[in-house]
Amino acid sequence: EELFYIESLVALRKYNFLAKMKGIKFNIVKKIIKQFLDSLPFKLTDDQIKVLGEIKNNMLSPKPMNRLLQGDVGSGKTIVALISILICVSNGYQAVIMAPTEILADQHFRSISKFLSLFNFKIELLIGGTQKSEKTLMKEKIKEGKVDILIGTHALIEEDVDFSKLGLVVIDEQHRFGVAHRGRLISKGVSPDILIMTATPIPRTLTMTVYGDMD
Repeated sequence: EELFYIESLVALRKYNFLAKMKGIKFNIVKKIIKQFLDSLPFKLTDDQIKVLGEIKNNMLSPKPMNRLLQGDVGSGKTIVALISILICVSNGYQAVIMAPTEILADQHFRSISKFLSLFNFKIELLIGGTQKSEKTLMKEKIKEGKVDILIGTHALIEEDVDFSKLGLVVIDEQHRFGVAHRGRLISKGVSPDILIMTATPIPRTLTMTVYGDMD
């Protein structure tokens, strides 16, 4: 009986999320995606292509995406997230990646900067260790829309980090963040698409996909 009540409320929340929240309807800029795929030194796997098809359908829809991407370490989640980010930024929106540690955020920053070296997108790294003067300047740029892709840690959810046009939120190793952390980052946009990545889906995360409001 208790589970029935919980399920009814979850179903209502999911219905409200999809029926009442107006998301962003992205277009696919095929030229940029093709150019990126051609620049990769490897071919995407069947699973990556399948997942990207599902993400693409979500992003083309005017309903907000709320999706979990699960794959072992080294299975290529970052490339899938990066193509999702490309869809977002090629539409003139900003994308953000939140990682649980400064080392992981720095890794993402380096690899994404390398992968996107062909393109003219402005990528920045915002972590606790960023110098104060640099932080102030960067926050102004983010607010003015001069940063396309922002990568960082908990520093991203500070109150004075404001986005001009946030379109996609990517959260890595989501089990390391609380619900409030995620909520604070998501609230910095007007119903942005959400992609949550994990190599270790804890029971709560799996429960949210089976019974809850996450695809």
